Amino acid sequence: MRLDLTPYRRSTIGFDRLFDLLETSARNAQSDNYPPFNLERVADDRYRITLAVAGFTRDEIEITAQQNLLLVTGRKDDKANANFLHVGIANRSFERRFELADFVVVEDARLQDGLLVIELVRQVPEAMKPKTIAIKTGAPLAAVENQTDEAKAA
Repeated sequence: MRLDLTPYRRSTIGFDRLFDLLETSARNAQSDNYPPFNLERVADDRYRITLAVAGFTRDEIEITAQQNLLLVTGRKDDKANANFLHVGIANRSFERRFELADFVVVEDARLQDGLLVIELVRQVPEAMKPKTIAIKTGAPLAAVENQTDEAKAA
């Protein structure tokens, strides 16, 4: 599936990162689906990623968080000397990428019973949160300052 966002790119400004994200996501949707995973919204600003990594130990998995990117990598040694009659359990190395929104950070990661659970939280800085402005009555502050300056000059 090819996603062509060219018409939208020509008529919008500042959405390049969003379009790149959509195109990358469409490209990756066709790639390998190993290991399977769940994405869950736990609360308004909390998320959970659960990956099925049966057969992997904590030492074989690496989680790297960069700005707007979470990379989960599993490295498995090839067991060339094993004498399997049938291999039905996927036990190979993998790399999973998750694009993160601004201010989303990894809070915790735990491996239990073959499931890797990564807890994410969106931490918006106080300076960027909406503020409620109190409405006052009376003359504007600038008018009050001008009156006091005029009184001092007289």
